[in-house]
Amino acid sequence: MSLASALGLGGKKVRYAMVGLGDITQSAMLPGVKHTGNSEVTALVSSDAEKLAKVGDAYGVEGRYRYDQFDALIASGTIDAIYIGTPNWRHAEFAVPALNAGIHVLCEKPLEVSAEQARAILAAEKAGKAKLMTAYRLHFEPATLDAIRRIRAGELGDVLAFTSCFGQMLDPANHRAHHGIEAGPLFDMGAYPINAIRYLFGAEPVEVVSAVGTRHPEAGFGDLDDTITVTLRLPGDRFAQFVVSYYLNGVETLTIAGTKGSITLNPAYTFGKSLEQIRTIGQDTEHQVFNATDQFGGEMKYFSDCILEDRTPEPDGEEGLADILVIEAVVKALKSGGPVAVEPLARSRRIDPDAQEQRLSPVSPPETVNADSPTR
Repeated sequence: MSLASALGLGGKKVRYAMVGLGDITQSAMLPGVKHTGNSEVTALVSSDAEKLAKVGDAYGVEGRYRYDQFDALIASGTIDAIYIGTPNWRHAEFAVPALNAGIHVLCEKPLEVSAEQARAILAAEKAGKAKLMTAYRLHFEPATLDAIRRIRAGELGDVLAFTSCFGQMLDPANHRAHHGIEAGPLFDMGAYPINAIRYLFGAEPVEVVSAVGTRHPEAGFGDLDDTITVTLRLPGDRFAQFVVSYYLNGVETLTIAGTKGSITLNPAYTFGKSLEQIRTIGQDTEHQVFNATDQFGGEMKYFSDCILEDRTPEPDGEEGLADILVIEAVVKALKSGGPVAVEPLARSRRIDPDAQEQRLSPVSPPETVNADSPTR
């Protein structure tokens, strides 16, 4: 990386369209763009005219498009890349035509809601020769990368077990409560512990040992499993368990444990505040707080550098597909009540902590337009 690029100075900026102006786009991604130094927003896409007007005015963005005008945006010559922050099941709808047209894509997780749709995105990436990155912001976050370094250095010995609890109290009025399993906690939140399992173990799950969904009537979600518990098997008889829930008070912890020690992250998946580690090696325990960073601006800065310097990004589209394959196996296990094999996918590429770490200072979230927080 050149010095000018590292400082965000003197180079061309990647021109982005923000596709979808929900809470994450407005409260986290848009505020972080300016201080990347190598990115700018030149277009917005939304079905909400008030969002387009007010958000466009707030950020000085002249390009404003409805979803049904997306083809016109692609042909406009005003963008180099798009950030997709739509509901999960609308990612391929915008990623495929953009990639086919040679427009780079930074797509929120999960990459899509099926392996078939995810593979369609990957095929479009190959055909259009543009770059695709799944927006796993924790691949650039210092506390997460420190844990990966320590595991790879052997501090925990042979890592054998993982456990995580990730919950939020979802507002029943939020759209996630009304679009079935594809908007439920497994697809919306499950990608975090699944991805963490894969990057901490440095391996792919081979089997869903068990998966159980629960519906609490008092949660107010109707026919949606509000809490899901999963056990995964990894090569070498290693196991990982996680719970994701729309009906728990806010919680987000993980523990990875080995024959010599363990690391707990609490909080583990959040943005906008510090992440914390509790490390136990033998009988010695140490607590470390990692300063908050702008995780969204950091991942965009990294992706824009990949575009400007013609490098293949990590996490790529196949990284997103790998998590979808696990999610699909969990869905089958929920229906069958028994173990389900995970479709094999060979992943030789893993996170490079030293090349990917980002430490942009955090930003303050602005007032959003018609995009309330999902929690009650």
